[in-house]
Amino acid sequence: MGRVIVEQIASIDGYVEDAQGGIGFFFDAQELEATDQEQLRMLRSVGAIVFGARTYRMFADYWPQADPVAEPVAVPIRELPKFVVSSTLAAAPWDADQSATVLRGDGVAAVRGLRERIDGDLVIWGSLTLVDALLGAGEVDMLRLRVVPVLLGGGRPLAPPGTATRRWRLARVESFGGGVAVLEYHALA
Repeated sequence: MGRVIVEQIASIDGYVEDAQGGIGFFFDAQELEATDQEQLRMLRSVGAIVFGARTYRMFADYWPQADPVAEPVAVPIRELPKFVVSSTLAAAPWDADQSATVLRGDGVAAVRGLRERIDGDLVIWGSLTLVDALLGAGEVDMLRLRVVPVLLGGGRPLAPPGTATRRWRLARVESFGGGVAVLEYHALA
């Protein structure tokens, strides 16, 4: 059975959205491009991508047309099967050749079901509501934080207030030019 990997881009003070609910703070971080090879390394073990509806829409608006020369991760993002946990989407078109599968009902149960039938790990980017539920249920095996060198001073933290305490082991750290760091944590039993 594969792992559930949650990857978030965060400010150095631990926020994954700014005070207005936006994510523009990391679009200004050109240094994220330096993490492409690290992203490709992680994606080698991934068998599928899982999104919440909001993150799916952002990805579907950008990644199908992304230039794979400029964005090397566009290739695996396009090729991997995609699933969207949503109670509102009727369909999830990706491009002319592919659609994401919409999973209805409880997000934790949906991810548990995917773990049983997908060969490889599941990666979840963004998708904060889904991630909150998975963290609360103890279903996240790895947290990957791409930390950008900005202080926001407020916003949406990675784990919202009330998240149950869980211990993690730092398994990997890689720093990149411009101050971006990738931190990989594995859940302790």
